[in-house]
Amino acid sequence: MMSAPIPPNKAPPRDDNQEPSTEYNLSEKLTHDEVMTYLKGQLSDVLAQDPLLSDLPGDITPEEVNLKIALEYGQAMTVFVRKVTGEVLPIVVMQNATVRDLKNAVRRHMTLQLQRQKIKKKISWRYIWRTYWLSYAGEKLTDDKKALKEYGLRNREEVTFAKRLKGVNS
Repeated sequence: MMSAPIPPNKAPPRDDNQEPSTEYNLSEKLTHDEVMTYLKGQLSDVLAQDPLLSDLPGDITPEEVNLKIALEYGQAMTVFVRKVTGEVLPIVVMQNATVRDLKNAVRRHMTLQLQRQKIKKKISWRYIWRTYWLSYAGEKLTDDKKALKEYGLRNREEVTFAKRLKGVNS
């Protein structure tokens, strides 16, 4: 049976001679917010104690955990994506990822980054991908279904945004 700290409004009545209890039965009726607070605390504790996962943020998504573990086992790779502003994003994708997978990972990374910074900004990804190519070693990654490895892209290499020219390979 799992137990956790008692939320202030759920403390059971006690004897004055009895030690205060710091645990409660999770089968009690709890609100959704109480359960989420408990689970976030437990997840933070696990992440803080795990040497592999300790550098991850407390509001980590399950997909981020899976990619981090896959990276450690050599099943994923980090691709550094350089934005037009010069900022470099470390994007983790599986070894067999396609250009579309990389684009989706960039989108996910940027969305999470904005949420974690509490910035309410909407990015039009349709506009981004119509305006820019991803480019590796001077070659535009034009085929979304093509594997990154087919372009020669390997772990810890850099991809850049390249402005699409109107009427040329659009």
